[in-house]
Amino acid sequence: MAIFEIKNSYAKRIKLSEFSTEKKLQKLVEKNLKEIFDCRFIATEFSTGNIHSGRIDTLAISEDNNPVIIEYKKTASSDQINQSLYYLHWIQDHKGDFQLEANKALNEIVRVDWSEIRVICLAPEFKKYDIHAVQVMNANIELWQYKFYENSILSIEEVFRRTKSLNSIKTQPMNGKSPIMVEAGKKAALTRKTAVYYIEDHYKYLNKSILDLFNTIRDYIISLDDSIEESPKKNYIAYKTSQNFVCLETHKRKIKLYLKVKPDEIMPFPIQGRNVRNIGHFGTGDFELTINNLKDFEETKRFIKDAYNNIGG
Repeated sequence: MAIFEIKNSYAKRIKLSEFSTEKKLQKLVEKNLKEIFDCRFIATEFSTGNIHSGRIDTLAISEDNNPVIIEYKKTASSDQINQSLYYLHWIQDHKGDFQLEANKALNEIVRVDWSEIRVICLAPEFKKYDIHAVQVMNANIELWQYKFYENSILSIEEVFRRTKSLNSIKTQPMNGKSPIMVEAGKKAALTRKTAVYYIEDHYKYLNKSILDLFNTIRDYIISLDDSIEESPKKNYIAYKTSQNFVCLETHKRKIKLYLKVKPDEIMPFPIQGRNVRNIGHFGTGDFELTINNLKDFEETKRFIKDAYNNIGG
């Protein structure tokens, strides 16, 4: 991808540069974790102990309170994938260590969501063999490619991120019980055990008009870009690319959206909106929209596009 600087209607190609050391890349990302990945910083060069004898480059927690591991490379290297997998398995077995470090770093009791652990590999490029390996392995490892240009311009692009596959649970009738009830019971037990949530968990109690509204909003959000991921949580559904840009809550008579839009920059302010910057709520975003019907949605859906553009698409 060519980058040009426009001055007086003339285009000048901006040349690629590079970080002098891997550590400079790491420090830059750690200092700007909120802006780049919408994560909170926990630790740098985190030791995994004498037996494991490793050091995690960056330890963080996502906006959805999922643990995050970030590993950096200045050049393409298969070692990065191996190290990332090594640290992923370590943190799965040392949840208490992560919890203590997060509590200490953030000075609060953090409610960690262990339903997903994000492992981010950041490098200037990835070999085709490594991309294939990550695609076929059963691990949540994300590949992100960066380019550093002269004039201190940095671009970061997603290469691969696994999307969730929600497989249905097939069951047979048992002791005369309804197969539907048996399946529902097994699914509920599985959800309690693994803390994995499903889209249908959020709409099963909606009446038809609100369900139609939910599907309309959902279709519009997903249609903005093929890279948008729909990620169900316990209390909301997150829509994201590199980070959440809208979180959706279902209610019996309405849909609530929380958007990454600055409320104090909105003019005119819609009657469906509310500034919740200093008000506690589920999900992420400072601007709340309450949608009761399709008319409300048509009048305010432009704010969803604004939120998507704000995080860089």
